[in-house]
Amino acid sequence: MNRKHFLSFVLTTGASLSTFNTWGNEPESVKEIMIPPYLRPGDTIGITSPAGYITAEEILPSVQLMESWGFKVLTGNTIGKRDFSLGGTDDERAADFQGMLDNPDIKAIMCARGGYGAVRIIDRLDFSRFKQNPKWIIGFSDITVFHCHLNRQLNVASIHSKMCNSFPSDWTLAEPIQIETILSIKQVLSGQAVKYTGSPSTYNKYGRAEATLIGGNLSIIETLAASKSDIHTGGKILFVEDTGEYLYSIDRMFWNLKRSGKLDNLKGLIIGGFKVKPDDTGDEFGKTVYELISEKIREYEYPVCFDFPVGHQKNNFALKCGAKHVLNVDVNGSSLVSI
Repeated sequence: MNRKHFLSFVLTTGASLSTFNTWGNEPESVKEIMIPPYLRPGDTIGITSPAGYITAEEILPSVQLMESWGFKVLTGNTIGKRDFSLGGTDDERAADFQGMLDNPDIKAIMCARGGYGAVRIIDRLDFSRFKQNPKWIIGFSDITVFHCHLNRQLNVASIHSKMCNSFPSDWTLAEPIQIETILSIKQVLSGQAVKYTGSPSTYNKYGRAEATLIGGNLSIIETLAASKSDIHTGGKILFVEDTGEYLYSIDRMFWNLKRSGKLDNLKGLIIGGFKVKPDDTGDEFGKTVYELISEKIREYEYPVCFDFPVGHQKNNFALKCGAKHVLNVDVNGSSLVSI
């Protein structure tokens, strides 16, 4: 299309040049955030495995603890099912998840574990009944697929948190940080106010932001780029974490965020835990995670915090994706409060 024809197209269709923002990361018009009903004693939590394989024995500690909180627990058909590394075939995992989406008696869906597999079923799912009666979807890591899809397509809040495979087998022997992070799931599910804090860091950028919180596993976010589950980051607070990646891979993924415009119009950026694979001898990358991220965000004025308690680590607190939060970063560290 030459320039003359292009301008004619713009004028005749009423399109504006801003329409052609390829990446969709300019601040979006304000949408009403759909917050699922908070749970009360007697409500039912369904457990399903849309990704990796897990046994009934492995989820038992989580079942017992959630029942002690006063909730009923319904175990899905995928628990104990196996198709190599997956929790059953794609058909089985999709059917189990769909059943829980459609079941009006289930008020929250706890994903049993991460691993891999959610992206294989996301486009098979029908969210029409879910949208009419939203419920909490809970998990992290591979479950970032659901968090991103709900935010982009449905504007429904969800919970980024530990899953069944992270519940301690013996609560009396659990470390305090394990107990605190598991209890944060109950607090968020029950609608209690929560505030999380991070330690000071010389790499932090000070400031305050009030905006919708989105994010999750960095490699999953990159995988979803240009799909209908791809998140819009403009005007939002983005949090990212990852595990088992080489430094050069993390560098590449942050370049993807930067080049695709996902860092340009943020209100704030939260860097969670990053467990890094050791460099191969002779192929050392030469930068730390802090350094490679800092060089990508040097030009931006919004607040940034590092070492926030979210990710593949013991201090992985429950975050309400898609909901409004206030992020504050100053000399004392960082804090995040849902509003």
